[in-house]
Amino acid sequence: MTLYSDPSRTEATAADAPDEGLRRTLGVDRRRFLSTCTAVAAGAVAAPVFGAAPALAHDRDRDHDHGHGHGQVLVPAHKRGIILYTVRDATARDPLATDLPSGFREVFRQLARHGYRQVEFAGYRQHANAPGGDNLESVEGARLLRRWLDDYGLRAQGNHGFIPSSWPLTTSDLDTFKKHLEIANILGMDHMGTGGDPTGSSYRADWDVAADKWNALGAIARREGIKLYTHNHDSAYGFLLDGGPLDDQGRPTRSSGIRKLEYFLRITDPRAVWLEMDIFWAHVAQYKFHTYTAHDGSTRKNVFDPAGLVARNNKRYPLFHAKDGVVSTTNGMGYDMVPFGTGVIDYTTFFSRVGERNYHNPMVEDDNSPSATDPAQSLREAKISYDNMAALRKRRR
Repeated sequence: MTLYSDPSRTEATAADAPDEGLRRTLGVDRRRFLSTCTAVAAGAVAAPVFGAAPALAHDRDRDHDHGHGHGQVLVPAHKRGIILYTVRDATARDPLATDLPSGFREVFRQLARHGYRQVEFAGYRQHANAPGGDNLESVEGARLLRRWLDDYGLRAQGNHGFIPSSWPLTTSDLDTFKKHLEIANILGMDHMGTGGDPTGSSYRADWDVAADKWNALGAIARREGIKLYTHNHDSAYGFLLDGGPLDDQGRPTRSSGIRKLEYFLRITDPRAVWLEMDIFWAHVAQYKFHTYTAHDGSTRKNVFDPAGLVARNNKRYPLFHAKDGVVSTTNGMGYDMVPFGTGVIDYTTFFSRVGERNYHNPMVEDDNSPSATDPAQSLREAKISYDNMAALRKRRR
């Protein structure tokens, strides 16, 4: 297995100090929680108006706010995006049965009014009564989507779409993969990816196979001018099983302390394989996976630092999912998902530490935005999330 190194790696910068105002407002239990998971060792871990004129919202954003002393904008206006999974109820609803935005075209128009400049797709299906019909996963459908994106000043920046399940690749899977690359190019994407991890396994041998597959797929995508990316959930930042005594199936039972996706970064080609960090799930991993059993049987501590990993591999992370959470001590994850900017994940510190603000593409996501009882909720919360992202400023020292 070839080990790759990324020539663009940079060292992590020191974490900004925790937000004192936030800490003072937390109760004792929440302070204790944050001290052990979201802000561990502060020196090492940082923690609808449906009117007209959609394009004018873009003009109000500036990179600096000199008049109010807020400092540098952390996410420039042209980099503020949203994954359409967050508003999947809106793209899926019947335009003949509602006055609310429905289908891709009307949802694009509304997101542009909110101020968004970028979208990430989560497939190309919508309600059958929407313009273009139910399935736009074709060359013709992509051309229609591109026209609507252009109409509202939006750019497609990725898709959680087709990654072949076969390996070695079947002819059918390869043809479908190439079709999706063609669609991505029509839409003007720089990136194409998936919403899943490269493998659900904890064993090094399975990650070696996954790396071979992704290196091959990434090379195909690169020839088409596309960066292929994989998205994480919490388990992908758990510890790799790569040594110690073997179980009854001959598999290792202990860890060297390297995390699965860290290993994947090391053994994949930085010219062909890219990552999208879901910052929420990375913080869940910080909460869940902080000790491991070493090869010698000892228990060792290793607290995950999401921003530090990105800073050391900055060019490998062109995309983020910007998803927020409030503290939960009962669900086993440490957080409950909420709209961006309404939770406790310290995005000011995260974006300050990773830097490269004109390179990274943060996509707002909230799995829980669609509501069975409030059909306007997801687009309303998309506006809340946009405003909170636009308000992020680097702290003055």
